[in-house]
Amino acid sequence: MLAWLTLLWLLEVLDAVSGHALDTFGVSPRDLGELRDVIPSAFLHFGFDHLLANSVPLLILGFLAALSGIRRFAAVVAVIILVSGLGVWLTAPAHSVTAGASGVVFGLFGYLLVRGFVNHRPVDVLTGVLVLALYGSILLGALPTTAGVSWQGHLFGLLGGVAAAFLFRHGPRQDFPATP
Repeated sequence: MLAWLTLLWLLEVLDAVSGHALDTFGVSPRDLGELRDVIPSAFLHFGFDHLLANSVPLLILGFLAALSGIRRFAAVVAVIILVSGLGVWLTAPAHSVTAGASGVVFGLFGYLLVRGFVNHRPVDVLTGVLVLALYGSILLGALPTTAGVSWQGHLFGLLGGVAAAFLFRHGPRQDFPATP
């Protein structure tokens, strides 16, 4: 997670030094040419304040999600980025541009929140309860309450995380050896 955050910060430094040239990789809705920006938009931000707001929750939620293994984590994040980005592309207001890791933050929140119930693992349920206690207030960000904030990215990121919990659930646990 530290390497990922370092990459995000380096990209924002490069963006600032280049006169915000990377901002063009944000998603503009319903333009077929913009579909190529669905993935890079999750790694870019509109300023250091925007990136700072995403950094701590991304670090914490990403670390907790990555404890299940790096391959599963990468697959979960890929689903979240795609669902969030495509949701923005389909539903964001015309002439808007959306970028940032907040869709991933909301997705990891949703993933961690429901993973335990899907997997029937007490430690994952406890993690979900802890995540809800620490970050439950972000759910308000998935509603259209603040002008200029992509609630669409938040909402579809959340839905992508929930979908990933179901897509990548662990198989049934066997506490005892199967009888012949």
